[in-house]
Amino acid sequence: MKYIGSKQRIFKKILPIILKDRVKNQVYVEPFLGGANSMQYVSGNRIAGESNQYIVEMWQALLSGWKPLRINKKEYCEIRKNPKNFSPKLVGWVGIACSYSGKWFGGFAGKVKTLKGYRNYQEEAFKNLEKQLPLLKGVNIFHSDYKKLYIPDKSIIYCDPPYNGTLKYKDDFDSEVFWAWCREKTICGHKVYISEYKAPNDFICIWNQEVKSSLSANGKAGCSKKSIEKLWVYKR
Repeated sequence: MKYIGSKQRIFKKILPIILKDRVKNQVYVEPFLGGANSMQYVSGNRIAGESNQYIVEMWQALLSGWKPLRINKKEYCEIRKNPKNFSPKLVGWVGIACSYSGKWFGGFAGKVKTLKGYRNYQEEAFKNLEKQLPLLKGVNIFHSDYKKLYIPDKSIIYCDPPYNGTLKYKDDFDSEVFWAWCREKTICGHKVYISEYKAPNDFICIWNQEVKSSLSANGKAGCSKKSIEKLWVYKR
């Protein structure tokens, strides 16, 4: 599912690094589920956390068989203005799947004319979801801040947090607290991998690649600027 900052295009390249030493029954954890574009490529025991309750309700409903409806711009604006008047699962769906670039209520995404012809972004969302849902069966999804998420001993943790200095997500994010949490989890015996443009000096970059992204290092969405995606681990 389109989601701002998604790592879908690069995850197949970093996945072999993240899972290189995974042992039988070892749990794979993503504390920032978002559009689940990375989680869909991992099998086995999986735990996902997400702080946005609407997105959690959406995923849980979709995996239980809920079928969202197509909505128009008027409906989109009403849901954005009065989310409490609608079911949380619908708000979650509209908030990202029906929004431009997958940014939380970042503008209605419908049928538009582009340089290459017409695109129907909602129809694309439904087609992508049809492919994605079977790959997410069995994932345990929790409404939880990353700091409070239950993580079994010696898990593999992949973090794709809101990037520091880029476009805001639904809520503010304290990057310093996050990096301290990564250090703590590594020291406790977990294998922690982080996607970010930059990291504190006590973290090592173990992979990087230049990509075009709608969430670039200049903090703007939809500008397709080039950025260097990097994967970090804590240098103990």
